[in-house]
Amino acid sequence: MGIYHHMCEEDVRAVIVHPTQMVGSDGLPAPGKPHPRLWGTFPRVLGRYCRELGLLSLEEAVRKMSGKTAETFGLRGRGLLRPGYHADVCVFDSAQVADAATYDDPAQPPRGIVHVICNGLPTMLDGERTRHRPGRWLN
Repeated sequence: MGIYHHMCEEDVRAVIVHPTQMVGSDGLPAPGKPHPRLWGTFPRVLGRYCRELGLLSLEEAVRKMSGKTAETFGLRGRGLLRPGYHADVCVFDSAQVADAATYDDPAQPPRGIVHVICNGLPTMLDGERTRHRPGRWLN
């Protein structure tokens, strides 16, 4: 295991506002203490960079996390809410969403995430995980 700090906060802020930037994470579930980005990447953008710092509008951040990414990588039927598309939806409280994961305790769920629907099935309802696990690898 290793923790590498390659970018300072000033660099992160410059990159996140660039028009071609997309939000994503390479955090993978694994035994032990994975990097906090596994649970914190998306809520951190919404909470810190949108709400707290005002670097992105909420709409632009969501677009960088969904539609722009799907379009860039050719993920047909994803990234937008349209008839016939996969129903991948995250409902969050924009006034509360924030990352809580730390290096010491990375498995902390984010605050402010209310519902998550993946491929049309709820994986989280009212902040509680469900039994559904409909996700799959995308090619």
